[in-house]
Amino acid sequence: MAEVTVTPRCSLADRPVRVRVRGLAPRQRVTLLASLADERGGRFRARAFYRADERGEVDAERHAALGGDFAGLWPMGLFWFLRPEAPFQRLVKRDVAGSPFRVRLEVFDDVRVVTGPEEPPLAACTAERWFVGPGVRRAPVREGRVRGALFLPP
Repeated sequence: MAEVTVTPRCSLADRPVRVRVRGLAPRQRVTLLASLADERGGRFRARAFYRADERGEVDAERHAALGGDFAGLWPMGLFWFLRPEAPFQRLVKRDVAGSPFRVRLEVFDDVRVVTGPEEPPLAACTAERWFVGPGVRRAPVREGRVRGALFLPP
């Protein structure tokens, strides 16, 4: 039974996480797919193809992606290479303090360039990426023509 994990599952957006898949067949080829929806409903995805090691594991810190949206050793590649499904869309996050981006990670058997809704993943999990840490206070700034926000630590 395959299992995908992100450690830590909940983290600040600028902190690295570890993506691992266990429970695969030795040397099995898989596709890892990361997806999220922004506040306007825009969909963003990144995919990478991997080959499990002899223990049936994929670790993005140790195993290089064989292709997809990136190739080579990119431990955070599934997060860094998220691209919009529709052209010219920008990733929007206005409520930086109230909610995280929820990035869904799915593992599919073999190399999958296109995955349909009828195709269930081997395993899936969700990572929360926050932009403001616990206890941080947001203070609006309005001075003359200057507008912004000041984020104050606890």
